[in-house]
Amino acid sequence: MTQLASLEVLKGTGLSIARSIHANLTAPQLVQASLVKGESRLSAEGAVIVRTGVHTGRSVADKWVVDEPETTADVWWGKVNQKLSPSNFNTLKVRVQAYLQGQDVYIEDLYAGADPEHRIRVRVVTTGAWHALFARNMFIRPKAEELAAFEPDYVLLHAPDFQADPATDGVRSSTAIALSFAQKLIVIAGTIYAGEIKKSIFTVMNWKLPAEGVLPMHCSANIGRDEDVAIFFGLSGTGKTTLSSDPKRRLIGDDEHGWGPNGVFNFEGGCYAKVINLSKAAEPEIYAASHRFGTVLENVVANEHGVLDLADKSYTENTRACYPVEFIPNVELSGRGGIPKNVVMLTADAFGVLPPISKLTPSQAMYHFLSGYTARVAGTEKGLGAEPQATFSTCFGSPFLPRNPEVYGKMLERLIAEHGADCWLVNTGWSGGAYGVGKRMSIKHTRALINAALDGSLRNAEFHNDPFFGLAIPVNVEGVPNDVLDPRQAWADKHGYDIAAKDLVNRFVKNFDTFADVVGDDVKAAAIKPL
Repeated sequence: MTQLASLEVLKGTGLSIARSIHANLTAPQLVQASLVKGESRLSAEGAVIVRTGVHTGRSVADKWVVDEPETTADVWWGKVNQKLSPSNFNTLKVRVQAYLQGQDVYIEDLYAGADPEHRIRVRVVTTGAWHALFARNMFIRPKAEELAAFEPDYVLLHAPDFQADPATDGVRSSTAIALSFAQKLIVIAGTIYAGEIKKSIFTVMNWKLPAEGVLPMHCSANIGRDEDVAIFFGLSGTGKTTLSSDPKRRLIGDDEHGWGPNGVFNFEGGCYAKVINLSKAAEPEIYAASHRFGTVLENVVANEHGVLDLADKSYTENTRACYPVEFIPNVELSGRGGIPKNVVMLTADAFGVLPPISKLTPSQAMYHFLSGYTARVAGTEKGLGAEPQATFSTCFGSPFLPRNPEVYGKMLERLIAEHGADCWLVNTGWSGGAYGVGKRMSIKHTRALINAALDGSLRNAEFHNDPFFGLAIPVNVEGVPNDVLDPRQAWADKHGYDIAAKDLVNRFVKNFDTFADVVGDDVKAAAIKPL
């Protein structure tokens, strides 16, 4: 690389030199570099296998937002967005920049946002060749002619082996994920886990787009044969990736989208799928993509010959595959679709008491969007134990919301009302008992339920209301046993079901207190009532 070219790709990074600079390498070049550096090894099929050390999930307690005069009034401060002073951020930034200048660095220039009117240009600077490959897989890759004049809107400095110093940098530990909206700069230090790269850019999009009249969403999206768009809200492990990768529908994207006047658009150019216990029969598209050359496999176990064991969770339950979206055969390569006709909210209820599908009124949809309930059963965050934990993550993505949830909730409420989308709550969790007793919902049954919702056959079906959650449950759905449709009937111990259901009702009621003051009377009326 020429000196002039080196200076161009360092623009906006604060770096003036580096030991060596590898800019915008192709996937094969990055695979080769990661192998030469000893960062990775290949699976039998050619996927890149990496380990992320002690951080096998996001380090949520180490995320910081810089408290700057230009933005402080609009940031949702608290546990999600912890304040970092400008002086401490600048100290951390300068120390990371000095460290990077003595390293071999890999730079990838990428887009976030498939809609050109609402995208950002991102420059990722990292010491890891496989991290550069991850970023290249995960975001949208500009055409060669677009790279010549590329100027970043945001810069991400990624130093996974650099240890932050709490006393010097004003952070909590040796790990820091720090965002400055005013400087348009992200610094990630002290964690090898690549999901921090992805979610930092998602946080930026959640900051930027509401001001442009676009709702950013933690959801997957796909398109049917009649060009009908469906979006799937849900936290990690609820099935966003699996259920949106449907051979009968074109995938727009598996995790992050915007909904604006022109319809839905993907923020990303890749997928980041959980692969623990991935089934070739039940999820053939994701299975095939996870075994391809160019895919990055985080913390997946393989034998000495590179043969994968996707059931082995000895490193973590949060095993992941990162691959370009075009590795899925039935994909909408534009990353764009029309106005959603169906809005699906996914939950993985580990207590086994929510129905597998229920039709929501618009007010109920708002209630469940703001509730954002699921129950985690391990691995998606550092420090999460083996026992299930009820989680209420407002807007199905509170860890990534820099603005008050009210902002996003009101935008969704307006969009549903304006376009008349049908709304559904789908439980992909447990049936017949809680986690450890019952069984995980059959993917076959869940797909049948979602297909019935999306093709319109459930719209005018017969429903009955359950007495605990006030949800409308279909009486019959082709291909799904009736005792699966009604969760109480799936339990052998009906009294045990009643106790578990009442407990979850009380959790919903308690959580509602956190946002009851910012919703209208219609949402209050639709809320789950104490028993």
